[in-house]
Amino acid sequence: MVDSPVIQRALVSVSDKSGLAEFAARLVAAKVSILSTGGTRKFLESHGIAVEDVADYTQMPEMMDGRVKTLHPRIFGGILFRRDRAEDRQALEQHGIKPIDMVVVNLYPFAATIARPGVSDAEAIEQIDIGGPSLVRAAAKNHAFVTVATAPDQYAAIADQLAENRSTTYELRRQLAGAAYAHTAGYDAAIAEYFARSESGQAFPPQLQLALERLELLRYGENPHQQAALYGEPHAPADSLVSARKLHGKELSYNNLLDLDSALAIVKALPDPAAAVIKHNNPCGAATAKQLADAARAALDGDPLSAFGSVLAFNRAVDAATAELLSEPGRFVEAIVAPSFEPAAFEILTTRPKWKANVRLLEVGALQPPALRRDYRTVSGGLLVQTADNLPDDESEWKVVTEKQPSESQWRDLRFAWLLARFVKSNAIALAQSQALCGVGAGQMSRVDSVQIAIQKAGDRARGSALGSDAFFPFADGVQAAAGAGVAAIIQPGGSRNDDEVIRACNELGVTMIFTGRRHFKH
Repeated sequence: MVDSPVIQRALVSVSDKSGLAEFAARLVAAKVSILSTGGTRKFLESHGIAVEDVADYTQMPEMMDGRVKTLHPRIFGGILFRRDRAEDRQALEQHGIKPIDMVVVNLYPFAATIARPGVSDAEAIEQIDIGGPSLVRAAAKNHAFVTVATAPDQYAAIADQLAENRSTTYELRRQLAGAAYAHTAGYDAAIAEYFARSESGQAFPPQLQLALERLELLRYGENPHQQAALYGEPHAPADSLVSARKLHGKELSYNNLLDLDSALAIVKALPDPAAAVIKHNNPCGAATAKQLADAARAALDGDPLSAFGSVLAFNRAVDAATAELLSEPGRFVEAIVAPSFEPAAFEILTTRPKWKANVRLLEVGALQPPALRRDYRTVSGGLLVQTADNLPDDESEWKVVTEKQPSESQWRDLRFAWLLARFVKSNAIALAQSQALCGVGAGQMSRVDSVQIAIQKAGDRARGSALGSDAFFPFADGVQAAAGAGVAAIIQPGGSRNDDEVIRACNELGVTMIFTGRRHFKH
């Protein structure tokens, strides 16, 4: 094996031209001649870089609107030529083939194309690259001698080694080959899923291909002895957590990311100015108000003890008034995610509180309405996949099943309690008062235990509150406990064999109850 073959000729044909002019200029400076095609050739020539047209080299013109251009033995022979094989060298000489020492290719934007609303099947199919993946795979296979680049962020390392000794190291070539196969695998996965969805009309194709990019190595997982990393889906929504821009603070941890995602999901579901406070992946506070600072105060007051060292999310730009509130003595915030931070708020949060140097501030931009997506959870030997429980319920299906009807203010609190219950671990109970969370019971094996915990958390605020339960009450005991603490209204799915008993208890206790017909377990 030749460890460091001199790079004399590169084939360059890219869809993403980011950083290409600068990279090509460094190739020329390293005495590398460039072969190129169509749009890439014109781009390079417009930047004053001399290029040999692939069609001139192969003596075959591009045809069929560019569908056929690089698929030729003079191209693939030059890439796959093994420099340490006499028979390969003889074949090159016999057929007039020149070695190609580097392949710089990235593929048609298929995933970006199908992500556009209203894209046609014909448009999608035209973005299926044929020559590109073949070139990339050929170069990666022959990485013992050939350097392959599939992303602009690889250009600098390649150019630096070329400038030093006109070659690349075997270690770099092998690393780039692995990245190349990951690139084509992700590309093929997107195409396979597109066809599976189109043919079956189902959300779950017969074979599920996941092509995720590692975005960050984390310090550790849920616990210090566990390793962890963050991966992102291709073309993740701009307002998703993996697309967020960190403006300030320490490195994000595995638990920070879980909590931030849960907090962000809550405020996305609330139309008015809202704040959510998350601790150990459960909401310990949430509220809406006309002003963001008022929502923040009500959310933090939901469970002040648990709110210490929590993660917060907002669905509006964080303003100075909100930042002043968060900086009050006695408060401690781990991380905040929001559409944006006003300059005055950013100044306050990064200079005033004791935790100013460490707090993570994440900006996600304008929040979009929730869209249908998948949730993934691993089990031993496999993966559970479901559609996410993130779309609004249909209130036309709700029924008041008690003699007592809810008041207008109770309706508002019932909606709020019902929405928050879906973000609490089952068995979930959420108490709301004035559209603010005032008590939560989470993750108990018995629903009545969750009711008791929520009541204990709420204290006097339970009186007159609305209770949301993610699933039905199997017995009347949970309703009786809630009514005994002063809960005035309850919203739950219904569907228990003991619904009549539960409704009868509400009527006897003067509590109004709504059945929604939909459950919101979160295990």
